Amino acid sequence: MEYKLFEEFITLQALLKELGIIHSGGAIKSFLADHLVYFNGELENRRGKKVRIGDSIDIPDMKIHIILTQPSQEEQEEYLQEKLEKERVAKLVKEMNKTVKKKPTNKHQVSKTKTAPRFPGR
Repeated sequence: MEYKLFEEFITLQALLKELGIIHSGGAIKSFLADHLVYFNGELENRRGKKVRIGDSIDIPDMKIHIILTQPSQEEQEEYLQEKLEKERVAKLVKEMNKTVKKKPTNKHQVSKTKTAPRFPGR
C-alpha cells in the first residue's frame, strides 16, 4: 500500500493509527509486542520512529507493506489549502470562546446576589 506523506515525517505510531491498523495511540505498545514490524528491512520496536518519504514498513504476519511516497504538486497544494482553512477556523473558534462568558462551575463561584428559589407555603 502507498501512503502519501505531506509533512517532513510521521511517527510509526501516528502512521499505524492513521491507516487504521491500531485504534488508538495507547495500543501501539501491545501491537509492537505482538507483531514484528520492519522499518526498511530492519526490525523496529520504537513507536516514535520517524518515517519519511522513501521509507517502507512491513508487518509480515498481517501481510501489510507500506511505502511512503511524495504527493503530487496538486495534492500538496490541496493539502496546504485545507490546513490553512482548519487553522483559520480554529482561530475563529478560539476568538469566539474568549468573548463568551462562562457560567460558574461550582457553588463557591456563584454570585452572592442570587437567592435560592422560593417555594409556595414557606
